[in-house]
Amino acid sequence: MTDWATMLLQPIQSLRPRPVDGDALVDRLRLTVLSLGYALAMAPALALAILSILCVPLSLVLVGLALAFAVVPATAALTAVHRRVSGSLLGEEIPSGYADTAGTNLVTRPLRWVTDKARWRDVGFLWFSATGGFAMSVLPVALLTAPVTHLVGALLDGGGWWWLLVLLDGPLLVAWWCATPGLVRGRALAERSILGHTRVERLERRVREVSASRAETLDHSAAEVRRIERDLHDGAQARIAAVGMNVGLAEKLIESDPAAAAELLREAREATVDALEDLRSVVRGIHPPALADRGLAGGIEALALPLPLPITVAVDLPGGIPQPVESAAYFAVAECLANTVKHAGATRAWVVGSYDDGVLHLEVGDDGVGGADAAGSGLSGVARRLEAFDGTLEVASPPGGPTIVTMEVPCRTGR
Repeated sequence: MTDWATMLLQPIQSLRPRPVDGDALVDRLRLTVLSLGYALAMAPALALAILSILCVPLSLVLVGLALAFAVVPATAALTAVHRRVSGSLLGEEIPSGYADTAGTNLVTRPLRWVTDKARWRDVGFLWFSATGGFAMSVLPVALLTAPVTHLVGALLDGGGWWWLLVLLDGPLLVAWWCATPGLVRGRALAERSILGHTRVERLERRVREVSASRAETLDHSAAEVRRIERDLHDGAQARIAAVGMNVGLAEKLIESDPAAAAELLREAREATVDALEDLRSVVRGIHPPALADRGLAGGIEALALPLPLPITVAVDLPGGIPQPVESAAYFAVAECLANTVKHAGATRAWVVGSYDDGVLHLEVGDDGVGGADAAGSGLSGVARRLEAFDGTLEVASPPGGPTIVTMEVPCRTGR
């Protein structure tokens, strides 16, 4: 985005009275330019609104379908611009929420459009932009340009009516000064209400996300249970079975061949030690002892100590974080650090953690080559693990580095 566009799309300041100075004047001129853009958008909005309505009856003769393949994408492009502009003015993102059209064809895609509430919101926006929205946006432009028009008319024509209008320009400029911020913000809020998700749709989307997260969590839990069963079967269970066999043979040989019985008992003792170590490994995979003994901060420090590169750990967390959240965060950090060691080519790394306003914040970063892919199996697995707790994962990893993985998990402490 260019510098002038960045300046133009700065969020609207508070509507409270501001000192009359150069900055306030520049800000109102900026908002007036935006109002002019809003007003000019009335023309394509009106054309697309009329064509959108015509698509429905004309679809009976197939002309409407062909028209829809031009009108719907054009409408989406226009509303995308308005979402970006209005969202920037409000300091937030206005999502589109269109239904997924992947896998559709020339016949099924229009049917998906017709049943998509977000597409109908776009049509409603077109009519708003061509009517009430146009009136809201043209008013600041008219209030500012009217005095200029009156002055030019008075100088060129010299009629008394023109000079009378010039005398009335003072109240017009005052009205422009006072009304412009509110009108532009009102237009942006109206577009957010029309183009954004309704409360019901947000709840429906949240239910879908929770259902998907629950299914993934159940799949992950089932996979973990299978892994634990496999580890126990291949490790501790096999060793304990061998111990039982050796002890049984030793019982039979203890009178006839005491030396052989002693050797079998020695092997049984060694197998018992190995089985105990296997059980400890399984337990570490479920809930690491460092995490249980020292909490999340200590567990992360224990993770960092054996790794072959300098890792700075600055984790300041309160006690009482729920154990499932601690475990998920611990293994998420472990996966990120493992990726750093394997792929980053880094000379140093860091882990920063804090807890603010009911949210656990963790950041894992390194000075490596960058290019980490959030869709990769490792990081996507971390994201799924956190989603089970409504957590989020964001990856910033430009080519050349650094790589910064930010994780946030809402939770309540026991304190």
